[in-house]
Amino acid sequence: MLKGELAHASISGMCIRLLVLYNLLKKILNKILCNQNVSYIFVQPKGFINMRRDTFQAIADPTRREILSMIAYKSLNVNSVTEHFDVSRTAIYKHIKILTECGLIVMKQEGRERYCEAHMEKLNEVSEWVDQYRKFWTERLDNLEIYLAEIQSKNKKDGTKK
Repeated sequence: MLKGELAHASISGMCIRLLVLYNLLKKILNKILCNQNVSYIFVQPKGFINMRRDTFQAIADPTRREILSMIAYKSLNVNSVTEHFDVSRTAIYKHIKILTECGLIVMKQEGRERYCEAHMEKLNEVSEWVDQYRKFWTERLDNLEIYLAEIQSKNKKDGTKK
C-alpha cells in the first residue's frame, strides 16, 4: 500500500469510527432525554461525508455491468436475472440493491413478480467524466502525430532514415 493510500485508509477508518460514536451518542441522549420536555437538534459535524452509492461504484463490478446489459432493452424479473449467473440469489439481490441505490435500476412490482427496469440516464455522469479525458488524450495524440510527421519529413529531406 502506498503512503497516500495508507493515509486515506486511516482517515476513512477514523471517519467511520467517529460516525459510529456520533450515532451511539445520539441514541444515548435519546434514551436519557425521552421523558423530558426538552427539544434538541443534532447537527452532523463538519467534515462528515454522507456515504452514498454513485454510478462509478455500480459499473465497477463486472456482474453489475452484465445485469445492466441484460435489462438495458427489456425489463426482466429478478428470477430471470439470477438464472444467468452462477452465484447465489442473495448475491444477485445485493448487486441489484446497489444498482437501485445508484438509480440505474428501478424495481417495479407486477402482481407477485418484481421486475428490474434500467434507467441508463445516470450513465451520462460517467460519459461526461470519460469525455473530458477523451478530449485531453485526443489533443495530445494529435500533437504527437504532427510531431512525428515533421520528423519523418525532415528525415526524407535529409535523406536519412531512423
